[in-house]
Amino acid sequence: MNEQPEKKIHFREFKALSRAIASYDDLNLLADHLSERICRYFEVIGCSIMLFDEREQQLFRLSSFGISEEYLKKGPILADGRYSAFVTGEPIFIKNFQNDRRIQYPEEAVREGLVSMLSVPVKYRGSPIGLIRVYHNRIWELHEDDLESFRILADFLGVVIENNGLQNFLNQVKDAFGNLPVRLLEED
Repeated sequence: MNEQPEKKIHFREFKALSRAIASYDDLNLLADHLSERICRYFEVIGCSIMLFDEREQQLFRLSSFGISEEYLKKGPILADGRYSAFVTGEPIFIKNFQNDRRIQYPEEAVREGLVSMLSVPVKYRGSPIGLIRVYHNRIWELHEDDLESFRILADFLGVVIENNGLQNFLNQVKDAFGNLPVRLLEED
């Protein structure tokens, strides 16, 4: 008989994470707290939140918790490849790093003690703009409801990231208008 994995994300934790996403003004602080809370609530070894840089065509780390600096600096996080949740737009779950060819840096993962990983795309209006990677130090039996909860949290985060970018743009426009000579602002 195939037994269903234990559900780790319960409504209380989901609600706390959702409220945090909706209430922070500082994106960096939100990402730091979100990474840490994901690790603590769901008893995983690490979490990393990444954003896509369109100019560089790679992902850069916005926040991380529970992962060593050595592992974080292993090399670029490429956003290409058919095994990337960023490219496919769908979560990628790796149950065991030891026997999975999708791992970009397998030796470093073993040294870090990583065994399983869930990579969930952060999207805005259906387009990937980043990733949430959740790492476990043992074989992870992922419950379908937990996967769906991570997808929803990633979508919430996508809205916040996009709104933050738009707010930054508007602030720059306001600053630019504020620096224009008054004569240029007057109507004819």
